[in-house]
Amino acid sequence: MGIANFSDFTQFKNLINALPADYTDEMIQSEQFLLERDEKKKLEIYYAPFEYVNERAKVVIVGITPGLHQMKKSYSTVINAKGHIHSDEEVLHEVKKNSSFEGTMRKNLIQMLDELELHTYLNISSALDLFNEASHLVHTTSVLTYPVFYNGKNYSGTTPNILKTELLKKNIMEGFASEIGMIESPLIIPLGVNVSKVLNYLAGQNYLDANNMLLGFPHPSGGNGHRHKQFAANKEQMKMMLHHYFSKEMTVG
Repeated sequence: MGIANFSDFTQFKNLINALPADYTDEMIQSEQFLLERDEKKKLEIYYAPFEYVNERAKVVIVGITPGLHQMKKSYSTVINAKGHIHSDEEVLHEVKKNSSFEGTMRKNLIQMLDELELHTYLNISSALDLFNEASHLVHTTSVLTYPVFYNGKNYSGTTPNILKTELLKKNIMEGFASEIGMIESPLIIPLGVNVSKVLNYLAGQNYLDANNMLLGFPHPSGGNGHRHKQFAANKEQMKMMLHHYFSKEMTVG
């Protein structure tokens, strides 16, 4: 196991625990949790306790950035853990289990992964187990580790351009790029074209192996109306990639 940057949680834990149980969006999208801001680009990055890194993961699922919904879920997990879970590492692990792609997105993600039969390679009954008893097999993360908001709304990865915006690129290199290096040759599942674009860039910089990426996987958001069509178009190619990856892993293993 591991923590990418433990000091951030130590710094913010007391602030989170000081929030009332019925905290509002404005209370967490506030100056006390603000990490960085680019007024010209209308970008804000806020703290959320997503530092936990599962170094033994076989699968890494990568989104763009945690949204407000995931941010709130992460804060509530920390508040609910008060008095029950004592180690910071356990609290942060719990945050990942509870908050990662939580909601409709997780349901759609599990459905697509099961259609690709990922669970059969991992010897589990469904991808649903990755968020429960088989969480030791997965690391969930984002290319932008902390919640990014553009014009006050969840950042989608499109505007402004993720790789051409200094603040965003710096956060990718300092966060995700160093984090992925802590996990040995995992299967990487990028959620959507904007994530794939970043991962292809990092593969070109030798931060990860392009052969281990499940390209063509749609973003599982309910708002992505093209996801069924995109999934159908890339399904066979993705199934072949999974077969190739796990055959190679068995040979190496």
